[in-house]
Amino acid sequence: MVACSPSVRLVDVPFWLLRSFTLAYGLVVGSFLNVVIYRVPEGLSIVRPASRCGACGTPIAARDNIPVLGWILLRGKARCCGAKIALRYPMVELIGGLLAWACLEVVVLSAPLDTPLLPLLARGYADLAIVFALVAAAFIDLDHMYLPDEITLGGAVFALGTVGLRPELTWKVSLVGACVGYFGVMVPFVWLYKLIRGRPGMGEGDAKLLLLVGAWFGWRGVLFALFAGSLQGTLAAIVTLARHGKLEEPESVQQEREEAAAAGEAMDPDDPLAEPPPSGIGGQRLAFGPFLILGALEYLLFGRIVIERRLRGLLE
Repeated sequence: MVACSPSVRLVDVPFWLLRSFTLAYGLVVGSFLNVVIYRVPEGLSIVRPASRCGACGTPIAARDNIPVLGWILLRGKARCCGAKIALRYPMVELIGGLLAWACLEVVVLSAPLDTPLLPLLARGYADLAIVFALVAAAFIDLDHMYLPDEITLGGAVFALGTVGLRPELTWKVSLVGACVGYFGVMVPFVWLYKLIRGRPGMGEGDAKLLLLVGAWFGWRGVLFALFAGSLQGTLAAIVTLARHGKLEEPESVQQEREEAAAAGEAMDPDDPLAEPPPSGIGGQRLAFGPFLILGALEYLLFGRIVIERRLRGLLE
């Protein structure tokens, strides 16, 4: 997506230029997301120092930091020490590029050709900011089973402050969606579940994540993300249990408990991860955030269209 004069309309800009720039932009931001995913859980700055080799600490040269292509040219190994570069790095970069392209198609290029380009791009950039934040949150949750407040609560504030860019929402609808998202998880799955079973069924991070989803998409987006996320999460859990017999916690979660125990520190008793998972299928743990995020991204790209067509069919 590119900068433009207020008088420029969508028809005035070649679509190939918009697509090329947006894909490249998404790939570059995807590279930055790898930094966010690694450093935020460690409490490190995402700005400094510059990217370094995870094995030996050598700064990564610019020629080796080209999204996706750098990994291919290096054949998945660091130039400095030969250490293997995880496939996840180019995968996150590629996800960033493809999602940016998809957002361009859905948000910008689907508009009437005589639409002024500037407000379309403003909406597109805002959507991309949320999309990239959600991608980072998904991978952090996969690795650490927690969702950073900087992303969930910060994203919710950003969503409420940019309602004017989303003509289908009002500030009131956005606020109601945020409340539906947060309390829709906290009341049944945290407070009541803990009252009945002595431990929360979901983490508060999931509630904050749906607060963000509700603030951005409204209550319909919350319900779609919760339903689609639950369905896909359940299927993933069934497949994993069938193949491996259990759901493994991330190594970082186990390590955090072990380090706290070795230091004689007590973890927050309200933290679902404070104790090892109980035995049996009912005690299995699954990072639910990535599936909620998948549902939210699906709603952004095609969920609203599906819902609108469904409602129109019911009314006709």
